Amino acid sequence: MTKRCLQLLRVSTAGQADADKASLPSQRATNAQTAQTYGLTIVKTIEISDVSGSQVLLAPEIQEMLRLMNDPEIHGVIVREFSRLMRPDNFADYAMLQAFADSETILYLPEGPIDFSTDTGIIHGGMRAMMGGLEKRELVKKMWRIKEQKRREGGFSQSRVCLPYGVGYNGSWHYTADAEKAREAFRLVLAGDTSYASLERKVGIAYFNLRNILRNPIYTGWRVIDEKRDMSPRAKRARSDGRQSDRPTIKRAPEEIIRVQVIKEPLVSESQFNQVQRILELKRQNHWRTKEAEHHRWTYNGYIRCTCGRLVYTKYRRDDYYVCSANCGVRYMRKDKLEPELDRLFSERLMRPRFLNQIVKGMRTKVPQADTQRLNDQMADLEKKRERILTAYFDGVINEADRDVRIQTVDRERVALKRIIAKQKPRPELDVETLAEIFAPFQDFDMLNREDKRQLLNTISPSIVAANYQIKGLWIGIEGSDNSKHVAAFYDKNDDSRYWLPLEKAA
Repeated sequence: MTKRCLQLLRVSTAGQADADKASLPSQRATNAQTAQTYGLTIVKTIEISDVSGSQVLLAPEIQEMLRLMNDPEIHGVIVREFSRLMRPDNFADYAMLQAFADSETILYLPEGPIDFSTDTGIIHGGMRAMMGGLEKRELVKKMWRIKEQKRREGGFSQSRVCLPYGVGYNGSWHYTADAEKAREAFRLVLAGDTSYASLERKVGIAYFNLRNILRNPIYTGWRVIDEKRDMSPRAKRARSDGRQSDRPTIKRAPEEIIRVQVIKEPLVSESQFNQVQRILELKRQNHWRTKEAEHHRWTYNGYIRCTCGRLVYTKYRRDDYYVCSANCGVRYMRKDKLEPELDRLFSERLMRPRFLNQIVKGMRTKVPQADTQRLNDQMADLEKKRERILTAYFDGVINEADRDVRIQTVDRERVALKRIIAKQKPRPELDVETLAEIFAPFQDFDMLNREDKRQLLNTISPSIVAANYQIKGLWIGIEGSDNSKHVAAFYDKNDDSRYWLPLEKAA
């Protein structure tokens, strides 16, 4: 009697199915030898590509195979190795083995048949399936470790389509000709043009790509990897046909972040890059202020905060007003009365040597220093504690839930300690000449129109404290060679690195 069988060919990726690859021909040859050995006749071939061994049940080809297995005329299924049938990732995947048992279909391998309807077949097949699943888990971990090591060494372990715009890699990192467009985009933002639509027209890069380009530190020569694929079971993703889909990305823990210099000659300096980040962050927080609509007649919307700390927004009520968003009791401020005062602040008071000297004097005020060495020792102890928790988890002493609770507790302590340590850093040195150079473009500020004023303000991203028509304070951030210079800050009692400058005392 002829034993009619199905033949299953499967490769995990579409690339493995290409004509120049040997995987599918090799499987065909091995299956033909198995059929000859056991006197089988292959009546149909089920061929699958780009389906992982843990997702085969979702593939329509496998569903077709399971349907054909219910035909009494089908005696068995031939595969080159057990992993071509499945690599179970969870207990639900073992349903395929039950389908073999229910239909009394024999699985033929080069080393011998497995009948899942017998006691021996249940044990043998179950063990083979379990080993295949474990092999896949170990393979994924091994590949992750190899790729991670390559990333830390400054290499590249992904497809070329993942390279940033204007960046190439051929064993070493370099900028391509397209990088000049990225450089121009940074220059335009620093010049005050923060409209993605405008930047798209000027540099010829789609706005959705500009969002990523302007925030990618690769253009400073540094590759920073602060995200990774979520490898937890609940994050597994597959399309409805079983084809592979990317897992979602999650933020890396602080100690997992990779930061390595890969290009010696950067496209933009770190200080320029950080200034662009502040400009874009202010744009994100107050995105409505950049939309050119008919009712946007206010010059300083998005730049003013109340003494209570909340944003001051604009409102029309028989006239144009600035209003505290918290309704803290501060009265409405008329636009035509407040804006001239702010214009004079930028065009006159920022030009006065006495004003600049007071900023410099305030920045040089000493901040009480804590025991820095003791704080660093505490941070080191927390790092070791975190490593002990992870070691206990990998050794099986604690479970995943217990690990997460303990890690979260340690991480909260580390974040709090980092804030304290950050406050101990000495304030940067500033001089009057540096400040005068920064404020020089504002000399004729009061003579500009609204659009030009806002473009100039975008270059320094100021924050102004005002209430009841009184300008209480000002903070402007700049970058120096150490990427940490602050000109002035306001109402931040928890951050000693910012200097509170009451403007009414610096007239």
